[in-house]
Amino acid sequence: MNHHTTANAITAPSSLLEQIALKHFFVQTLKTQNSDRLDFHDVSVWAIESALKAAFEAGVQAGAQAGVEAALKKKTKKA
Repeated sequence: MNHHTTANAITAPSSLLEQIALKHFFVQTLKTQNSDRLDFHDVSVWAIESALKAAFEAGVQAGAQAGVEAALKKKTKKA
């Protein structure tokens, strides 16, 4: 799997991703530490599911916020 960001990738704030990793996987950092013990983790399927749900919810909230901001911007231009 390639871990490099592509031009079409949607990015999330690193702090949000790290919060999800810590809460659901008990992973302290998402930075490569060049140690198998620190870079690879056994993770339960229910932890993966809960992390994916948290990431999805964060995306929904970000999209809703972007929609509100776009509507306000559009309304301001009309006024």
